[in-house]
Amino acid sequence: MSINLTQQAAEHIARHLKKRGSGIGLRLGVRLTGCSGMAYKMDYVDEAVEGDQLYEEFGVKLYVDPKSLPFIEGTTIDYGRDGLNEGFRFRNPNEKASCGCGESFTV
Repeated sequence: MSINLTQQAAEHIARHLKKRGSGIGLRLGVRLTGCSGMAYKMDYVDEAVEGDQLYEEFGVKLYVDPKSLPFIEGTTIDYGRDGLNEGFRFRNPNEKASCGCGESFTV
């Protein structure tokens, strides 16, 4: 399995990396929080960390720490606008439930 980026998500990440002026990609992970237990976390990557799993699509590098990988394996990351809301959308086949506000999930 893998982690996938849609073209819209990759273009958004690439634009922000360029605007930032530095960075080699984006790191995706999970943290314990919220009413459902876990939330996605994303941050710029300036240096790869040993052990990170690397995925690349549409010229964008996505780094995933090994502790988070079992919870997000197979996830597709999209980016879009829905009315006034704009942001990343995660389609995670491991999710069993998510909170009403959509900020956290459980596997």
